[in-house]
Order: sequence, then C-alpha cells, then structure tokens
Amino acid sequence: MRIGVLAGEPSGDILGARVLAALRMRFPNLEIEGIGGPLMEQQGLDSMFPMDRLSVMGFIEPLKRLPELLRIRSAVREHFSSKPPDIFLGIDSPDFNLRLEAQLRARGVTTAHLVSPSVWAWRQRRIHRIKRAVDLMLCLFPFETAIYRQHDVPVCYVGHPLADEIPTQADRIAARSALGLQPGARLLALLPGSREGEVRLLAPLFLRAASLLRRTDPTLRFVLPAVSAARRTELEPLVAAYPQLDITVVTGRSREVMAASDAVLLASGTATLEAALLKRPMVVAYCMGALSWLLLKLLVKTPYAALPNILAGRALVPELLQERATPEAMAAALEPLLSGSEAASGQLREFTLIHDALRQDFGERAAAALAALVDRSADGG
Repeated sequence: MRIGVLAGEPSGDILGARVLAALRMRFPNLEIEGIGGPLMEQQGLDSMFPMDRLSVMGFIEPLKRLPELLRIRSAVREHFSSKPPDIFLGIDSPDFNLRLEAQLRARGVTTAHLVSPSVWAWRQRRIHRIKRAVDLMLCLFPFETAIYRQHDVPVCYVGHPLADEIPTQADRIAARSALGLQPGARLLALLPGSREGEVRLLAPLFLRAASLLRRTDPTLRFVLPAVSAARRTELEPLVAAYPQLDITVVTGRSREVMAASDAVLLASGTATLEAALLKRPMVVAYCMGALSWLLLKLLVKTPYAALPNILAGRALVPELLQERATPEAMAAALEPLLSGSEAASGQLREFTLIHDALRQDFGERAAAALAALVDRSADGG
C-alpha cells in the first residue's frame, strides 16, 4: 500500500503517526509520502518539505507566506497527480488540505480527511466544499457525524486519541509527588490559556478569583502551568503580586497539574477535554476583545463553548464567557466543586461516560476505515 499524507501542525503529526503505525501493522511494506513532522518520519515518511513551513496561524502571517504555501501545495499536487497513491490523507489544516484534496480527487485520487472542521459550529456551508474534496471524513467526536450524513458525505467516527492515552483513573497522589506538591492539601489548578492574548486577559482574573477563594479557605493551594518559558516570563510578575497565595508555577506539564488537582479553572479549549478525561471538576472561563466577541456571536451556532458541554449536549460545566468571566463568578462556581458537592459528582459521572464514548482505539479504527476505503476504490465502489 502506498499512502500520501499531509500534516501541517504538530498536533497533526501526532495523529498521523498513530494512524501510520496502525496501517503498518496491516501493511508491513507500507510506502509513505507527503509532508509531516518527526513522529510521522519515525513511521517511514520522508517529508517533501519541513512541516513547520505550513505551521502558520492568524490572519496576517498566512498572507505573508502565501506565495510559499501555494508553491508547496502545487508541488504536492503535481507529485501525487503524476504518481497517484492508493489513498491521500489530509490531516487537519483544513484551509490547506481541503483544496488540495479536491484537486487530487478531481484527478482520480482517493482522498480522506482526518479531523472534521467545525462545520457543526460555524461556516456550515463548507460542507459542500468538503463533499467535493473527500471520499471519507474521519471524525474524532461522535456528534460530528450527523451533519455529514445529512449531506451524504461518507463519514466514520474513529474516537479521540486522548481518550486512549489517558487512563480511566488518573493517579492524583503520583501526580502531586512528581510535581513536588503536598499530598494532602486541597489544590486548585489555574490554566489561563497558552496564547499571549489569553494569558494577558485571563490570568489576572484567575488570580483574583484565587484570592477570593483563599479568603474563605486559607488551606487552599494553587498550581499554575505555563505552556512555555515565554508564558512563564509573562505570568511570574502577575503571580508575584499575590504572595499570600503561595502559587506553584511550573513550565509545561499541564496534564500532570490537572491530574494533581482537586478542581480546575481553565480557559476554553482542548484542555477542557483533557480535564474531563482526567475526571477533574472544572469551571471554564474565556474573554476576548469586544469586536472579536461580536463576530464570534454572529458566526458560531453552537450553544456551548466548552467541549465537555458540547459532548454532553447540556450545560454540564459552568461556562463564564466575556462579561460573565468575573473573579466573583469564578470563585462562586468553584466553591462547590472544591467541597465535593453533588455538582462535582455530577460532572465526574458524565466525564466517565464521555471517556467511554471517546475511547475507540483511535489509530486502529482510523487505519481500518482507510484500508476499507482503499479496498472499495480498488473494486470500483
């Protein structure tokens, strides 16, 4: 079997490596071509271009790099058009991959895409573009499949790799020991986001909420993971303004920090899914610039922001967004979770159901779906 792959981000490299490893179990002589990172290269990919040349974010940076991005896409398109693989798999990076997939599919190449764009939340008309681009969409979440079936786009739910990776019961004591934290103290994890703008807006609010909680419970302790050395440099002066809180700041290790905690206050994002899989009660908060918030409200059609709520289909965890993201509201929502109330127990029961639903042996399930698609294509189906 010969597969073409393209991942444009480190997260895609992680997903792609797992799928390629599972495919190689089925096809020991698997040939892999395309673009990926070090993990996919360990599976046998000789990347045509460095993956980091595709790793651009925002609105301005992609425009600056547009000529180079177009050259890369053209080179990949011509390579696989002249030497068609059995299948081409685009991994995430939808703005880059979907157009490439559509061009290859128009030239007779069987195509699949891993990680559904958020068509269920916003820009729903993209489903028509996706229908032209792929022979199969591989989704990480079960609720994502409905919109594809409604539009007759072949789809397969493959589960989420985090659910396979994270144990059903995270060891709190072991996590505290690894981080050098007190084994018996009540501990709140503070995760104000990974981006500079998130930290600037949310960290001061999180620290004020922590100060309010400490007034009612002087024994409460706090731990704050900085995603990088740069974020730690930004956070440390903010933390220094609250010496009475005795906050432990660590670089990276956010999963260990959440595993060590009794509850989590965090920004909306993928970390909310990790916290749910770790079975830690949480409060989710987020705020952004007024114009960005207005545009988001106009575009986004889902009633929830946090992944646990989207997966549960209800307001399972408190969401404090924009003007509701006040320190007072955060402290009030966290107090019952830290005291082990029914609100905390209810979250944990639902988190267990979510974990069970997402644990599908992601790599093997994705590999099986791709192998079946290749068989159907070979048979003319």
